[in-house]
Amino acid sequence: MVPCPLALLLALGAAATALAEPLRFVDCGSVDGSIQEVNVSPCPTEPCLLHKGTSYSINVTFASKIESQGSKARVYGEMLHVDVPFPIPEPDGCKSGIQCPIQKGHSYSYLNKLPVKSEYPSIKLIVKWELVDDQDQMLFCWKIPVQITS
Repeated sequence: MVPCPLALLLALGAAATALAEPLRFVDCGSVDGSIQEVNVSPCPTEPCLLHKGTSYSINVTFASKIESQGSKARVYGEMLHVDVPFPIPEPDGCKSGIQCPIQKGHSYSYLNKLPVKSEYPSIKLIVKWELVDDQDQMLFCWKIPVQITS
């Protein structure tokens, strides 16, 4: 039996949308590392629609240019060029997929969650995510536009 071209096209389209697409992001000062890819799931379109009461998976692939015993994440909501701290459940990068100590020249997959609390306002803003080394220097920093919605 030869598959119908339309059925094959629909199956391929469904498979493509099931895969996480790398996001277009702005590098905002990665000094001690270089970002290879940023994924936020689920985020099929940009700006990412972040629904209140939902948690989103963050996966950043980066290469380190330095050695560091540890790392710490800082997340902000940027509104009118002001960074408002945004709490995350686990700021320790060594507990977020990174095998520490961090070694120069190695690639890492940083994995974390971005919880969107129900009490957050419905607003458009920029999410700024930093990971700093043990000298408080930027391993990576990226920004993406988001819209918090009900």
